Amino acid sequence: MAFHLCSSPSSPGHDLHYLHNSVSFLQKPTVRSFGNLNSLSLHSRISPRIAQVSLQDPIPQETQKLDASNAPDSQDPGRKTKSYIWVNPRSPRASKLRQHSYDARYASLVKIAESLDSCEATEEDVSLVLRCLGDRILEQDAVIVLNNMSNPETALLAFGFLRKRLKPSREVILYNVTLKVFRKSRDFDRAEKLFDEMLETGVKPDNVTFSTIISCARVCSMPNKAVEWFEKMPEFGCRPDDVTYSAMIDAYGRAGNVDMALSLYDRARTEKWRIDPVTFSTLIRIYGMSGNFDGCLNVYEEMKVLGVKPNLVIYNTLLDSMGRAKRPWQVKNIYKEMTNNGLQPNWGTYAALIRVYGRARYGEDAIIVYREIKERGLELSVVLYNTLLAMCADVGCTEEAAEIFEDMKSSGNCMPDSWTFSSMITIYSCSGKVSEAEAMLNAMLEAGCEPNIFVLTSLIQCYGKANRTDDVVKTFDRLLELE
Repeated sequence: MAFHLCSSPSSPGHDLHYLHNSVSFLQKPTVRSFGNLNSLSLHSRISPRIAQVSLQDPIPQETQKLDASNAPDSQDPGRKTKSYIWVNPRSPRASKLRQHSYDARYASLVKIAESLDSCEATEEDVSLVLRCLGDRILEQDAVIVLNNMSNPETALLAFGFLRKRLKPSREVILYNVTLKVFRKSRDFDRAEKLFDEMLETGVKPDNVTFSTIISCARVCSMPNKAVEWFEKMPEFGCRPDDVTYSAMIDAYGRAGNVDMALSLYDRARTEKWRIDPVTFSTLIRIYGMSGNFDGCLNVYEEMKVLGVKPNLVIYNTLLDSMGRAKRPWQVKNIYKEMTNNGLQPNWGTYAALIRVYGRARYGEDAIIVYREIKERGLELSVVLYNTLLAMCADVGCTEEAAEIFEDMKSSGNCMPDSWTFSSMITIYSCSGKVSEAEAMLNAMLEAGCEPNIFVLTSLIQCYGKANRTDDVVKTFDRLLELE
């Protein structure tokens, strides 16, 4: 089992890279069948240096000089020697070998990283934790410790401690795993400062350095910085790989450089780059903002063909785009596909559905979404309440509108505004409920909202239907005062 310690973990955004200079360690023992017994296969060619498994003491030599007489091939010197021997997993020797495996050492190094994350950010405390590594610190041990840290303050101190006591074959690896810690903690300022220190100390950055900084800028929602660092790469003789290029589609799109983003996407399709879901979401948003709604659907279909599973962000972006395209039938199909794929809608999903169904006057569908939101205990915003009420006014859902209005008042976080009262007065006026319309007008005035021309026009129509001529004249005079 090889530990690729310099590869980045999955992040909200995407892993930009995998370090090509990863450190490979001992293979994990694997269980094999030998006759009727399960036996343990161990690699016999163990480097004395890598075989140090306790934090300070090397593995005893007896674990390296295994009894070759027990191996079947040892009795025949003419046969080719195999690279492994069989050991009964129930024997004391197998237990001892397991204790001295690199898995045990790796777990100890991870605990050291956790201790560094929780200790005080002082040189004294950091050095106290790292002393358990002993005087002869291995380069791969330093990489493991830094790679598993998440505290940017203590990571920087640990980096300085380890760098002074090591003469790594490639110092840039230590810098890269430290940059990765800054990416985890979304500390872009420290990442830039560490890069400046690299140049001052004469360490040449590599592709991994730039891809880590670019991904750090992305997770920090700094697309312009990602573009800036991407365009610096040629100055240092670094050529972006396909993963970096794909990530820059998202960065250029978020930075507003749509032409560059789409140009890279065309190249990605030609050269078959691996594109992550975040980038596909950005592409859908780009096409949606430009009004190319068929382009949104094309990207969605291409993504599925490539085997990329759409996530909730992609579905929400696509639903919003189809809403702007005034295609509620496609919204219903996409939402059905999303739920069939096992994804649970969130607040963003519901908000997109209410906007789409509200504008399209899909009253029944909008009310169903509203009730589902309430069942899940989610809260609506003033805009969503007003969207629902405006839809109710358009389709004549009087009872549902009254329910939504009362829910809005009792929510505690959304107070009715002029748009809310306007919709309610329109609803009651169209249904001929004069007293309710007048009560809503009074509530509107008490809330400090002045009726506009649409409200007064609705009242005139309401009074007209009720044959209240005097009220029609009074309201009309009030309407003239607005001119």
